Formats: sequence, structure tokens, C-alpha cells
Amino acid sequence: MTGRVEAEDPGQGDPVTAQPAEKMPAEEMPAEPRRYDEDLPVAERGSGTTITPYRDGPLIVRGDFRLVDQDGAEIDPGRETIALCRCGKSGIKPFCDGSHKRSGFSAPSAPSRPRPAAQLRQDG
Repeated sequence: MTGRVEAEDPGQGDPVTAQPAEKMPAEEMPAEPRRYDEDLPVAERGSGTTITPYRDGPLIVRGDFRLVDQDGAEIDPGRETIALCRCGKSGIKPFCDGSHKRSGFSAPSAPSRPRPAAQLRQDG
């Protein structure tokens, strides 16, 4: 990766970066994010991936995941928590570089209505 990737993580107030942690100065290391399942007993905690769309910001991906391009070539994210661009303005796609703030990108964190497939399953 050529540059530092930052996106605001409103839950922690620290930057979420796609730069490998071992290359970051200690004073810039982000606080460890709170796990969505940390209140559950260890045996019940998920070991999968969590993708969180932040309001007016990126998709924060946490956990164990593989990132591949459309041809199946693996993209090394360099760490377990990354920010993926949602606004389309990042200069280092697929990673977020904070361009959403300058471009005025606006999107909710949750869907404004149910997906059609979800509605069909409920009705069926």
C-alpha cells in the first residue's frame, strides 16, 4: 500500500487506517474497537466478519476476511480492520482516504426500507 488510509470511526474517535499496524508510530495507533459481541460468553462469540456502514462515511470491515479484486486476485489489506470507500471519490480505492468529507457524501448507516427479497421471504 502506498499511502495512509483514514476514515473517522465515530464509535471510538480514533482513525481507522488500512496501513499495517507495525508500520504506524505507537502514538498514532488507534484504540482497539469494541467488539460487537464482547458481552457474550467466549464460546458464543462469532469469529467472522463485521461490516459496518458509517453514516456519511465508509464501510468499516472488522474481523477475519479476504479482499479480492474482480479477477479473484487477493488484495492485502495489511490489517484486520479497514475502511472501504463508499463515496467513489477516494484516490486509493477500494480503501477510504477521507474524500467523503470533502465531497459532501451523504448516506445513512442503515437501509431506509427493507430489501425486496427480505419482504418476499416475510410474506412467503
